[in-house]
Amino acid sequence: MNIPLGWIIAMGCALGGYALHGGHLAVLWQPTEVLTIVGAALGTMIASNTIINLKKTLGALGGAFKGAGDQKKKHLDLLCLMFEILQKVKRDGLMSLEGDIEEPESSPLFEAYPDILKDHHLVDFITDYLRMMLGGSLDLVQIESLMEQELDVHHQESHIPVASVTMVGDGLPAFGIVAAVMGVVHTMGSIGLPPAELGKLIGAALVGTFLGILLAYAFVQPVAKVLEQQAESETRAYMAIKAILLASLNNFPPAAAVEFGRKVLFTYQRPTFTELDEGTKAAKGK
Repeated sequence: MNIPLGWIIAMGCALGGYALHGGHLAVLWQPTEVLTIVGAALGTMIASNTIINLKKTLGALGGAFKGAGDQKKKHLDLLCLMFEILQKVKRDGLMSLEGDIEEPESSPLFEAYPDILKDHHLVDFITDYLRMMLGGSLDLVQIESLMEQELDVHHQESHIPVASVTMVGDGLPAFGIVAAVMGVVHTMGSIGLPPAELGKLIGAALVGTFLGILLAYAFVQPVAKVLEQQAESETRAYMAIKAILLASLNNFPPAAAVEFGRKVLFTYQRPTFTELDEGTKAAKGK
């Protein structure tokens, strides 16, 4: 909801200031300028991305407008799930997780947290490293190193939409200048017209520069920033899992291990110590 609201404020203030200054709003409506600028930007975006990256970008854009939802609740669910997993390991041993790892969608542990279960990438991250721990073929240092490498890959992939949208925003002012120059060329070809007519043509050309800058900094760049913020927020969940599993491998009890994970979450998305304590107590009572 913040993105449309910000757009309305930006456009309202820009056009309102122009109108209050005595400008005529109808002059700013130049469809051919819009076609040139927006069409060039979209074409550049398509040309500079693979099909897979374009699909990622479109999917991320939908998420940016929809919002990330209640991340604090999701993180609390994640911490409670990890607590239950570690409790089961402590009580019954690592081998007791085999069924949960192989079929998480039918596991009572995962089914209790539907918001986590529907995030397939997050579930895969959890089960992959539990599977490695179960196999016992990797030591603590190797698992930590592998986690770091996978988190780096995840970080790069999550920033593909950010880079795509940022590139469009960076290019829009230049495309506005292209539209303006084309308008000036058209004006120079009509130099024999009366001054009033030439003034209209020059004004229409200058609208291209205005549109390119406004679209870049008031519309596209804010969306890129939201995508970046969401990508960073999503990475925190993976970092929490990493911290919890490494703490467990270092023989910390489940309650202490999940506290390691809680601490790496952003403060505004982090459940409090009391909330986590209540959540783990409820998990114990199941």
